[in-house]
Amino acid sequence: MGIKRYIASQDNTITNAFKENLSTRATSSNMGESDSLEVFSLYGQATSTSLESSRILVQFPIEQITSDRASGKLPGVGSVQFYLKLSNAIHPLSLPRQFILVAKPVSIQWNEGIGLDMESYLDVDSSNWASASSNTTWTTQGGDYSDTPVFSQLFDRGHEDLQMNITTLVEEWIAGVKTNNGLGIMLTSSQETGNVSVYTKKFFARNSEFFFKRPTIEARFDSSKKDGRNSFFNSSSLAPEEDNLNTLFLYNRFKGKMVNIPSVGTGSIYVSLYSGSDVPLGNRLTLQKNQTVIVGGYVSTGIYSASVALNTTFDHVFDVWHNNAGIDFVTGSKIIVLDPVEETDPSIPNFMLNITNLKSSYNKYENARFNLFTRNKDWSPTIYTVATNNAGGSAIEDSYFKIIRIIDNLEVIPYGTGAFNETRLSLDTNGNYFDLDMKMLEPNYAYGIKFLFKNSGYFYEQTPLFKFRVDE
Repeated sequence: MGIKRYIASQDNTITNAFKENLSTRATSSNMGESDSLEVFSLYGQATSTSLESSRILVQFPIEQITSDRASGKLPGVGSVQFYLKLSNAIHPLSLPRQFILVAKPVSIQWNEGIGLDMESYLDVDSSNWASASSNTTWTTQGGDYSDTPVFSQLFDRGHEDLQMNITTLVEEWIAGVKTNNGLGIMLTSSQETGNVSVYTKKFFARNSEFFFKRPTIEARFDSSKKDGRNSFFNSSSLAPEEDNLNTLFLYNRFKGKMVNIPSVGTGSIYVSLYSGSDVPLGNRLTLQKNQTVIVGGYVSTGIYSASVALNTTFDHVFDVWHNNAGIDFVTGSKIIVLDPVEETDPSIPNFMLNITNLKSSYNKYENARFNLFTRNKDWSPTIYTVATNNAGGSAIEDSYFKIIRIIDNLEVIPYGTGAFNETRLSLDTNGNYFDLDMKMLEPNYAYGIKFLFKNSGYFYEQTPLFKFRVDE
């Protein structure tokens, strides 16, 4: 699954608002332990020209993101996008509209503090409007921030969630170009200093009781692996060059675990195709651009892939993986070569679905794999096909999943069908599958899995709902 979420490690609201007496400012107040965060700008409350502001500080465990990239759980630069996400908190106060929030990197270290009071501002601790910590005052009251990069979002109706693409900043944090002191979230300078009040916008804080509404950095990337071994098509002049490519995967398992081929490591590997009935025979077949050898590459530990195009009269072929000196590593299983069929009907077949390894419950620390079996409802097997192809299953080239919480139908993980395809299922010789990190789900609740299939540019949600529970 191409989603990982990192919950805030500390957050706080800082303000220079007047206390209830409308004469003393709450610049030393701290709200680090509150279950909500807020931004506002108030004009003319104490005097006809008085200004009061509130800002949010939030920081995330970038060391965990760095560790996940080093271990291969996150892809490299350019293959993953990072989003800052804060969830709107409904409140009885006036809600502003048509305002802009900006997020800037905080330039010095700060402490969260243990304050709770967001009404009378009686809790004094650091950080606050005047100080970053008990030992450090801000150079400028209200916080010290870097000028770049700066992110912004328009809130049209006011109740929207905050969602900003902060990839450039996260990559700077990971690379050590910029020290991770978190982000400051505030109104634009013109709104903070304007002569019109921008009333209170609230978000849930990391201490909120609502598991899925805490401040988060969400990493999105395409983790799907689409092995075309069972859907290998002959090249067609009706299709563009890239659509004629078939992606093949090599899975190098040793003693039950994936390991890199020692002489290849994370470098290049080479693949050639041969004809033959039971074993590869004859000369290498001619592939795209009149090549007989295609360069493949490293995907993840023990997994390599290569994309090939072939125009042949053979019914089946074999893939042989080797080094650049022609020394063979492994021969893949027999590949059936299919003839492409011109598609005239964009509708998708009606499928029977089943998760073959679904359990009733999972531990919150599990990283579970779900294997999806699909079969066309109109499949009518003969005696021969039942004997030789008992399952009658088929794999879906473009399939996606979402996770909902059963009790309230909350979309915990929506379909990721956008630029990153973060919930697209992988495909191998056994069918479709995806992995799910149970730490992303709140324990002691039941959840459901739904599937979405794409065909000819159209999306079709499937009817079945597969339920499971996450336990402590």
